[in-house]
Amino acid sequence: MIHASKTRMKILFLSSGDRVPSSRFRILPYLKHFRADGHQVVLARSFPAKYDYFPWMGFRPSQLLKRGVRWWHWLRSRLSAFDIVFIDREIFDNETTDMEERFHESCKRLVIDLDDAIFLRYPDKFPKLMQLADLVVCGNRFLMEHVAPMNAHRCHVPTCVDMDDYPPREEIRNARPIVGWMGTAGNVGYLKVAAEALRIVAKEVPFELRLVVPDIGLLKDMDLSGVNLVHEPWQPANEVKQLQQFDVGLMPLFPDQKWDIYKCGLKLIQYLAVAVPGIAAPVGVNTEILDGNQNGMAAQTTEEWVHALRTLLASESLRRQMGHRGRQTVTERYSIQANYPVLRDALLETLSSPRNS
Repeated sequence: MIHASKTRMKILFLSSGDRVPSSRFRILPYLKHFRADGHQVVLARSFPAKYDYFPWMGFRPSQLLKRGVRWWHWLRSRLSAFDIVFIDREIFDNETTDMEERFHESCKRLVIDLDDAIFLRYPDKFPKLMQLADLVVCGNRFLMEHVAPMNAHRCHVPTCVDMDDYPPREEIRNARPIVGWMGTAGNVGYLKVAAEALRIVAKEVPFELRLVVPDIGLLKDMDLSGVNLVHEPWQPANEVKQLQQFDVGLMPLFPDQKWDIYKCGLKLIQYLAVAVPGIAAPVGVNTEILDGNQNGMAAQTTEEWVHALRTLLASESLRRQMGHRGRQTVTERYSIQANYPVLRDALLETLSSPRNS
């Protein structure tokens, strides 16, 4: 590997926005490490953020503003001679590679970061994008395998958390165990997978189902009768503290959705980072994170969810044991501290290799 001190890179990071998970976990935490190593980094954020718009302005004008800001970022790349442009997944959310090609022309190397199956959205665009990239950073081995026929220049950097920001939960005893789920409002529907099991176990064991999410509107079509449900609005400044209140964290997924196979397991990683054991669908990378059910329990069928909930709710010592081991796993394999050198060296090697035309 090339040592960081031999070359100083000038990197332009194109970010979807500070609150977008792909940027929050796959770009922003790395910036301080690049700077500490002497590299020059510039963060160019979507404005408004990728999935947002200004209501007072309206959707279409907000999109025009967003495109205008990106054109300014491109002009800056033309004037600043960046070594690398690092693009956050499908930030140019359309069927063309026009903007990616423009940034590739103005920077020495183009790096694409993948943490989801964006090829399912734009199947015709994706092979062209992969051929254009000088390096593809993949969040899990499933993405690595999918990209392999299209681009040999790949590296595996899982979605990570900064352990400095994720202290372990205190050894507190809640009046009743808190079974928690944290996520975006659009993903609340995944709880349907575990809903029947939650209803069954709620009749046997007192527990609180705490949903930390901006909005729970999608629950209106879900039967959670008899479950002690508490909604706590997600607060970015208090996200870790909210996670630390959980006794068990949930990550249900649909087994028959191709998109879910390529997820990077962030929710499960966040639980384990604060020493909270998880119950997760054995889909995609989740199985690797659970590490043979040593960091939590895998569950897909209702029977498996019932067994996992009963087992973990019945034993505080087992929860503690799995949580602490899970935190160790995250520290060693899914932390910014462990993966920054991998990303840094991959970028350095890409800069020293021939450019893709």
